[in-house]
Amino acid sequence: MPTSYAYKVRDREGKVAAGAMEAESEAAVVSRLRQLGYAPISIEAEKGAGLKTDVRLPGTGRVKLKDLAVFSRQFATMINSGLALLRALTILGEQTSNRRLGDVIVQVRAEIEKGTSLSAALARHPKIFNRLYVSMVRAGEIGGFLDQVLVKVAETFEKEVELRGKIRSAMTYPVVVFVMVIGIVAAMLIFIVPTFQNLYASLGGTLPLPTRMLMGASQILRRFFLIVVLLVGVLIFLFRKWKASQKGRYQWDKFKLKVKIFGPLFHKTALSRFSRTLATLIRSGVPILQALEIVGETVNNAVISRAVSDVQDSVREGESLATPLSKHPSFPAMVVQMMAVGEETGALDTMLSKVADFYDQEVEAAVASLTSMIEPLLIAVMGAAVGGMVIALYMPLFNIINLVK
Repeated sequence: MPTSYAYKVRDREGKVAAGAMEAESEAAVVSRLRQLGYAPISIEAEKGAGLKTDVRLPGTGRVKLKDLAVFSRQFATMINSGLALLRALTILGEQTSNRRLGDVIVQVRAEIEKGTSLSAALARHPKIFNRLYVSMVRAGEIGGFLDQVLVKVAETFEKEVELRGKIRSAMTYPVVVFVMVIGIVAAMLIFIVPTFQNLYASLGGTLPLPTRMLMGASQILRRFFLIVVLLVGVLIFLFRKWKASQKGRYQWDKFKLKVKIFGPLFHKTALSRFSRTLATLIRSGVPILQALEIVGETVNNAVISRAVSDVQDSVREGESLATPLSKHPSFPAMVVQMMAVGEETGALDTMLSKVADFYDQEVEAAVASLTSMIEPLLIAVMGAAVGGMVIALYMPLFNIINLVK
């Protein structure tokens, strides 16, 4: 476990500075400080450092897309400023707020010191840097424009983060309301319905059908609550396992594109992601076949991935990109025609960027429309669920009042 060291150094202007750094050993601290251009004066392990434990809050071990976007933009700025690659990685490894990403950057730097290229070092951490990232970095290394490629990566990730945020904002409200409805219904079945059941049992007589159905549901839930919870957990597990399979993922993604209300939103999101990723790869100099393979892996929709696979086969045979896409209903005619024009004019990346911008605007409009449409619909659903249970509970009381009259 890294130990915290307090140090004093002298910079290039002769000024003395102090600070603290975590490292495996005192020698590692000296090495890092010298790489940063400082002359170490004294280095001491901080008191109590050996008693410290590495406490991580939930989520700190996960590298988010936003973290990679910030890292890429800072990395590009440092390289563009003339900073050496190793020194830039040292600074980034120390200043990043994500602990796991910082550790990976340190490992990448160590691999580069051994003579490994930057792209090869990044490729050894596929859970952090996917094929899209590695391929673009490799193209930047070969072409000598690594800083420009990193800026494009940052812009692509920032757009993806923004797109995901829009989808999340559209999905959060209905999910929260749905969970609230389930919670309210379950609470009424467990705590409120039994009270009325005891009352009606003392009065005798035959209860209306809706009331009997409600009482039966209450008894089942109270007697077999743990079994019901376990059954729900098993169903969720089986659904996730089915969705993780190749056939299940394709069917689920196909269903998401066709489902009412949310289908158009998912469709436009997939088209935006496809267009922007392919445009970024082509503009960065990645070979077209490799770019298509990467897009198929990162587009996050099996239906679009299958269409991209057909495009790969077409390109291998010397045909165009647009022709096989026209055979797939998932790609609108506008997308196909703009890609065809881009191929003819040699500006495919520009056309794809315009398509991505168009669908980004469409997603934003769809989110606004869904929000205004779903809100009254969900209120009606909640009212029907709770109101229906209340009516079923009070129907016997209405009969009693009529008999008294």
